[in-house]
Amino acid sequence: MNTQPPAHDAVDAITDQWAVVRPDLETLPMAVFGRIHRLSAAVRNQVDQAYKPYGMGLGEFDVLATLRRSGEPYTLSPRELTATLMITTGGMTGRLDKLEKAGLLTRSPDPNDRRGLRVTLTERGRELVDQAVGAGLERQREAVEAALTREEAEQLAGLLRKLLATTG
Repeated sequence: MNTQPPAHDAVDAITDQWAVVRPDLETLPMAVFGRIHRLSAAVRNQVDQAYKPYGMGLGEFDVLATLRRSGEPYTLSPRELTATLMITTGGMTGRLDKLEKAGLLTRSPDPNDRRGLRVTLTERGRELVDQAVGAGLERQREAVEAALTREEAEQLAGLLRKLLATTG
C-alpha cells in the first residue's frame, strides 16, 4: 500500500495557476471537488472495463443492478428505473431494448395499470449481474487498498457522506 500522496498533482497545478492570477480566491473547495471528479472518472473507467467481459457497460449494469437490488421478484416499472438512474426515458428505452434482446430482462404488461409495463430481471440476468458486481467491486477495492488503510477508507466514506448530505 502506497500511503504517501504525490507531492504535487494536476489539481495542485490548477489551483496554483488560480493563485497566481486570482490570489483572492480560496481554492481549497476546487482542490477537493477536482480530486473527487478525477478520481470518480478514473475508477468509473476501470469499473466499466471490469463489466466488458460480461457483455455490458456501466449503463446496462446500472439497470440490471437496480433490478437486482430491488429484491424478489426483481421487478420495477420503467418509470421507477428511470427515476432511480436519473436518465431520460429515451435512454432507458434503449437500454431496456438491448438487455431484453440479450435475454437479461423481460418486459410485460403491468397487471395494475393497463398502460404500464413491468421490467423483470431474468434468471440469466441475475446470474450475470451477480458476477459483474463482484468484478466491479474488486476494481474499486483495489483502488482503495492501493492508497488507504481500512480506517482511512472508513473515515473518507464518512466525510464524503457528510459532504454529500449538505450539497445534494
